[in-house]
Amino acid sequence: MSDGTLSGGCQCGAVRFRLTGAPGTSSVCYCRMCQKASASHALALVSVGDAVFEWTRGQPSWFQSSNVARRGFCSACGTPLAYDAPDGLALSVLAFDNPDAVAPTIAYGIEGKRPWCDAVPGLPERHTMEDAEAVAFLQTLVSNQHPDHDTENWPEGES
Repeated sequence: MSDGTLSGGCQCGAVRFRLTGAPGTSSVCYCRMCQKASASHALALVSVGDAVFEWTRGQPSWFQSSNVARRGFCSACGTPLAYDAPDGLALSVLAFDNPDAVAPTIAYGIEGKRPWCDAVPGLPERHTMEDAEAVAFLQTLVSNQHPDHDTENWPEGES
């Protein structure tokens, strides 16, 4: 795991963050609350740990998902960004500009793991442009997603 400076943020760029120093444990959680919060089979989170953390653009909105924890997300695009509980703040691994720098090392909440999760790596695979039904619109796709790096202004050109 990295011990330098890591940045990340939401899909639209309204909320950005920076983590300086070595983060804590990175994990995947299969519990039902994490599934719902991420709209996926699991949520990968990395604890801030002893690193220095700051929101560098905007602030997340928060949903109190239980009596002890809240979840931060971008109110503009919906990207899940954070999990805040008594044991500290954790950030969504996939919200990092370089998610591989904070790859998960343990899985939690396995009692909620969907029965088909272990079969996912064995599914037939296709490159995006091999999807014959979608290739026509994919060839004209223009992404509005914030790039995987910090920008002075976003959208670019706005101040």
